[in-house]
Amino acid sequence: MSAAFLDLSVVLYHPDPELLARSLDTIGAAADRLTEGAGVRTRLWIVDNGAPKGSDSGSNPFRALLDSYAAAGRPPVMLIAGHGNVGYGAGHNLAIRQGDAPYHLILNYDILLEPDALLAGWRYMEAHPRTVLLTPKVFGPSGEQEFLCKRRPTVLDLGLRAFAPGSVKRMFAKRLDRYEMRDVTRDAVVTGLEQVSGAFMLFRRDALTRLGGFDDGYFLYFEDFDLSRRAIALGEIAYVPDVRMVHFGGKAARKGGAHIRMFARSALRFFNTHGWRLV
Repeated sequence: MSAAFLDLSVVLYHPDPELLARSLDTIGAAADRLTEGAGVRTRLWIVDNGAPKGSDSGSNPFRALLDSYAAAGRPPVMLIAGHGNVGYGAGHNLAIRQGDAPYHLILNYDILLEPDALLAGWRYMEAHPRTVLLTPKVFGPSGEQEFLCKRRPTVLDLGLRAFAPGSVKRMFAKRLDRYEMRDVTRDAVVTGLEQVSGAFMLFRRDALTRLGGFDDGYFLYFEDFDLSRRAIALGEIAYVPDVRMVHFGGKAARKGGAHIRMFARSALRFFNTHGWRLV
């Protein structure tokens, strides 16, 4: 594939159809803007972890939506299905291993890209060859900024942020603000980051390939932190506020006991790999 291409991958697990349709619209519009502004074409990989193992991708419940997306002149869609629910990172790895563009964007489905998001990301990466991973400025559905870049966590940081009631969080507000990098990730570019969210990770392919993609041992949660920390050895991680999106994600504690257990297992793996810090 020529240098003027970008691969994107989105992993689905029984998504909200309306939100998925809105997300695809914004991805398509941002891809069009990237082509207009830089002559860069885009290929979208949809990985359906919700389809039963061995199922036929042609009968996928989102096939009609993806076909209408492509029929509207949007970038080509490559559907990967029939592998069962292998987890978030492992799902993205299926697309990463098949892609060959010089940049690969790992993306959640529960996001809305700003029209210039891909173009701004591409231009920054082209101008800063030491940057191996880029993360955007993120807003919540109500327009407030979300702080998805993190400093290296302690067990206390994670427990407070994920599970503490509001009254306790207010007691530790300064500590949590520092963990969430609210002091620096505002309206200026920041480099030298340690950990960024898997909701949007724009990688140089050569770096992503050298890292082997996500660690398949994380089923859900912390796979992005692990990948970020490993990426530091290959170059800079940059927060670029000109790249913008809206995020509809939620916390593990709001999703029930199964998610809390997955969160705990992944946290254990993360700390065992990268070192324990209690407080």
